[in-house]
Order: sequence, then C-alpha cells, then structure tokens
Amino acid sequence: QLQLVESGGGLVQPGGSLRLSCAASGFTLDYYAIGWFRQVPGKEREGVSCISSDGRDTKYADSVKGRFTISRDDAKNTLYLQMNSLKPEDTADYYCAADPSWFRLCVRYEADYWGQGTQVTVSS
Repeated sequence: QLQLVESGGGLVQPGGSLRLSCAASGFTLDYYAIGWFRQVPGKEREGVSCISSDGRDTKYADSVKGRFTISRDDAKNTLYLQMNSLKPEDTADYYCAADPSWFRLCVRYEADYWGQGTQVTVSS
C-alpha cells in the first residue's frame, strides 16, 4: 500500500519547537519533490515548504522563513519539518505530500500522494 504517514504534531507553547516527520511506505521518495502544507478548518490549504527530489532546492512560505527548516532523508524514506519559534498562527493540520513534479507540488499544490495529517496547536 502506497502511503505517507505524518507524526510529531501536538500542543506546544508559543516560542516552542516541534519536529514533524513524514514516512513513506510502498514507494521510494528518491524521485519525488516533497513538501509540507497546512490547513485551518474553513480556510484554504497553504503551502508551507517544499524540497526538490535532489534536495538542492527549497521553498518556504514567507510566514515561516527563518523559523522552519525542511529536510529529507532518502535512506530512511522520510521527510522532516523542524519548526522553531512557533506562533499561535502556526496552529493548523499539517500534511505532507509527494509528486514527481516540483511545479505541480510547490506551485499548484497538487500531488500524487498525500498524508492524513498531523495536528499542531500553538497555545499557552
């Protein structure tokens, strides 16, 4: 079964950190652009960060630049998102996604594979 499974979400105080993981099974991420997206109920999905298949190119939403870092470990078939200096406005459901096309994933927010999401709540 081809799937992406996120983990690492939870409740954290403002200013705190979380590390999200996204593990792929049933396929290898080597040839895929992969990324993180987030969505608050009632609002549109927002692209958070993307990384190219070779890891050389990354993209971040302006709202998370300097605070979030995306990385991939193809040996472990896993994607990560290190989130520091978290703010209440970062509260959302976070999803990982994978697609062979950088443009399709990181510009059009379309993907062959999506995870089920992990919830992140930033609150005191």
